[in-house]
Amino acid sequence: MAGPVHCCCRLRRKGCLVRAVVQRVSRASVVVDQRVVGAFKEPGLLVFVGAATEDTLQTAAKMAAKLWGLRILRDELSCSDTGAPLLVISQFTLYADTRKGRRPSWQGAAPGPVAEPLVDAVVSSLRALGARVETGIFGADMEVSLVNDGPVTLVVEL
Repeated sequence: MAGPVHCCCRLRRKGCLVRAVVQRVSRASVVVDQRVVGAFKEPGLLVFVGAATEDTLQTAAKMAAKLWGLRILRDELSCSDTGAPLLVISQFTLYADTRKGRRPSWQGAAPGPVAEPLVDAVVSSLRALGARVETGIFGADMEVSLVNDGPVTLVVEL
């Protein structure tokens, strides 16, 4: 009998790949090189997306569908119900393994050439569903600002 598969600092269920931290916000923005590259000034979701080495375009599409239908806006509504915007930011640090020592390991995170198309696939899938999506710039040094509403913050894994 096979034991559980370990990924980063948590036990991973079979098929649990894409990871996102989702925050309900009243506004959010991302700045790169002192220039706003993505923003909205109304209620919506700020989503940090991390891709694992095992992820596929199918898991990215499933994450997009989950985010689009997630009922965490006011009155238990979703972005699909209200047309609320999403700001999607790539975040490899969601796969930090901090079990040993003081320096995190990033082995569970997909390398840039693998992760970028997966994060892009989440964004493209959201847009195909009808979502208004703002983004950061993959691999850039970004300054993310937000006003957390609630606060409501979830970790979403598939």
